[in-house]
Amino acid sequence: MTVPAGRGDGEIRPVAEAELPLCLSLMAQLRPHLTTPEDFLARWRRMAAMGYRLLALWDGGRPVALAGYRIQENLVHGRFLYVDDLVADRTRRGQGGGARMMDHLAVVAAAEGCARLVLDTGLDNALAQRFYFRQGLLARALRFYGEVPGPRRAEAS
Repeated sequence: MTVPAGRGDGEIRPVAEAELPLCLSLMAQLRPHLTTPEDFLARWRRMAAMGYRLLALWDGGRPVALAGYRIQENLVHGRFLYVDDLVADRTRRGQGGGARMMDHLAVVAAAEGCARLVLDTGLDNALAQRFYFRQGLLARALRFYGEVPGPRRAEAS
């Protein structure tokens, strides 16, 4: 599944730590609070230590779509692939990059013995919801969350 770096345009492969600066502006389209390479790298390192993996679809030596995911297990889903981040460059949306990433994630999930692919999207993000429905995903839950009282930690934002 891993394609050697520099093999060619249109390849989906894991992002190496040294390539993270190339991914920041694209990831910031999805996560605008990520503004500095140092913050992005620090967060990626912490998340990678907990199983986070980042894939990119490359074109012309730059990422045009990203997918961040981790393999998890719980009593609700069993073993599953959770998609933390999925973004296609705003100038390339509608050209199939997001669908290619989802197809690739499904292959990874199957290879990892996962029963499901799970993700969250905002209730107000109708375009993403439409995309996920077209990919065969169904809305099966409503997630609730709340702020934890006490001092706010930088890595929580």
